[in-house]
Amino acid sequence: MDNAKGHVLKYGDNVDTDVIIPARYLNSSDPAELAQHCMEDIDKDFTKKMNKGDIIVAAKNFGCGSSREHAPISIKASGISCVIAETFARIFYRNAINIGLPIIECPEASKGIDDGDEVEIDFNTGIITDITKGTTYQGQAFPEFMQKIIAAEGLVNYINENKK
Repeated sequence: MDNAKGHVLKYGDNVDTDVIIPARYLNSSDPAELAQHCMEDIDKDFTKKMNKGDIIVAAKNFGCGSSREHAPISIKASGISCVIAETFARIFYRNAINIGLPIIECPEASKGIDDGDEVEIDFNTGIITDITKGTTYQGQAFPEFMQKIIAAEGLVNYINENKK
């Protein structure tokens, strides 16, 4: 996957893992089931209004809270193609890469992009284009090895594909 394109669902600071996937659903590890409840405690209509390929844009400290891998799994399984935030909680960042969910830190994009804007992201260059407004932002491009992990749909698949 070299790029993503979709409409934005925008959130603020400190979106924690408990609102990304509420604890009451953690008895399941089925990605499809988790996706049905993604973001429901912060946005009850999330699954109704988002479309495959859409992009979450948030402010500071996205994914804070517990270290549960269920949070990025639910986002990816819901069809979100990328999460852009001013900053990410470190464990969420690592979990997202581990499961193959593209995430980009870009404070300028986080502030300048609005809910509903159509956005395109070039993962090779880190360029984020707000098609709606005609603006571009320079996000952090993924290093080649991270692009390979994401293309493989996660670290475990990448390792299995590259066993010698």
